[in-house]
Amino acid sequence: MKPFLSKLVWPSALLIVFAFISAHATHAQESEPVVVDEVIAQVNNDVITLAQLRQEIQDAIDARKQQQGVTEQQAREEVMRHQPELIAILITDQLLLQKGKELDFSNDVEAEVNKRIVEVMHENHLNSIPDLEHALEQVGQNLSVIRQTLRMEIMKQMVLSREVDARLYYGFSLDELHRYFDAHRDRFRRNQSVTLSEIFLTMAGRAEGDVRTKAQALVAQARQPGADFAALAVANSERTDTSGSRTAPQTKGKLGTFEIAPGTMNQKILDALKNVPKGGVTDPIRLDDGYLVLHVDDLTPGGDAVFNENQVREAMLAERAPQERQLYLQKLRDDAYIKVSETYRAAVEPLLKPSASQNGTGTQTNAQGTTNQTPAATTTTTQQRQQQNQQRQQHRRP
Repeated sequence: MKPFLSKLVWPSALLIVFAFISAHATHAQESEPVVVDEVIAQVNNDVITLAQLRQEIQDAIDARKQQQGVTEQQAREEVMRHQPELIAILITDQLLLQKGKELDFSNDVEAEVNKRIVEVMHENHLNSIPDLEHALEQVGQNLSVIRQTLRMEIMKQMVLSREVDARLYYGFSLDELHRYFDAHRDRFRRNQSVTLSEIFLTMAGRAEGDVRTKAQALVAQARQPGADFAALAVANSERTDTSGSRTAPQTKGKLGTFEIAPGTMNQKILDALKNVPKGGVTDPIRLDDGYLVLHVDDLTPGGDAVFNENQVREAMLAERAPQERQLYLQKLRDDAYIKVSETYRAAVEPLLKPSASQNGTGTQTNAQGTTNQTPAATTTTTQQRQQQNQQRQQHRRP
């Protein structure tokens, strides 16, 4: 179930409010007041709580431990240095969720959540929601929590996709598209492409020499006149899906079509494909987990750049969307009522508003500690880009 969980869950984005009681409170007298939670920021009519922040911190610690192999203490020290950025992320995420509700995206979001749940059920060969719930329980997960996490992540991405990406994508004029194409023709040259089928042999539990010998024998068979590579793949390929079932009986070993260019696939595979004609078979390719034999089903030569409106729109969007998204997020913050608690205010507020030196105008902080932009500062510059939001709000095609 691990692939399933990795697809569904975004730990760093969990915004679930837990009732938190500190350890010392368990020893307190019944008459003593106990702080269950604390508001660290008001965002329009919603609040960010200390419990949410602590959950965000713990998720970030767990991610660093897993990705970087550091100790709990090392990960905690690193994460705590970025606590103000985590609070700013939570505030910006809350604004995106509010915007999505304002734009009445909830039904579309729920439909997308259901679609993804069904997709994952099929990928894991589960027949019903109860089967899915049972499978999740076995690994300590809860479907309701996953659904809520999905709702929030999809809502945020839907707001950015529809409010920023789509408007940008369809807003380019034909003159702009042609000018961009003429200035970047090299980006639109067609690379050679290849359609491939495979036979994969795993080395799990086997001597490498035995696997290599079998791969060489299969290459010899596949290169015989009239050989049926698909039949060889069905009989011999050991590629499996997430449930451990062999995929070749269904796919006949077909992988799909790929561009032949640096960075598009494993360099070992690129090297093996050199000079292999259509209908040809590569020598065995040694990978980390086994040996691979590839059949070139089709080969399409590259060519000069040809204007394709959608491709140019996508290229321009990919180039300009990050900046436009940051401008949109800044506008959300500028127009919002955001009050950060005194404990965190000095560190967090500079992350939420561009400084006077950046935009040539001032910001005003009232006596209650809420930051309000002066009218002249409602249009911001692009210099105020928060790295943490750029990492969290990934580009998605409209």
